[in-house]
Amino acid sequence: MEYAIAKVSTKGQIVIPRNMRKDIKHGDEFLVVREGGRLLLKSMSTLTADLKEDLIFAERVEQAWQDYDKGKFKKKSREDFLKELVSC
Repeated sequence: MEYAIAKVSTKGQIVIPRNMRKDIKHGDEFLVVREGGRLLLKSMSTLTADLKEDLIFAERVEQAWQDYDKGKFKKKSREDFLKELVSC
């Protein structure tokens, strides 16, 4: 097992130490999971397509609920809603 120490910037960014990012390139995406006192980074490239779709969907649903709670929503017809949903 490898380990290293990283600091969090004032913007909440964490730099992955050089010896840990050999196979990581600009633009790579990671799933971040909080489990108790641990944060787990999992490369999105290693996840199955179905799981990626599920995670993206869950993130969009969560964002929609936050927008709804803030009163940021539009009333639209069922047809317009379904058209927008299919285009995403």
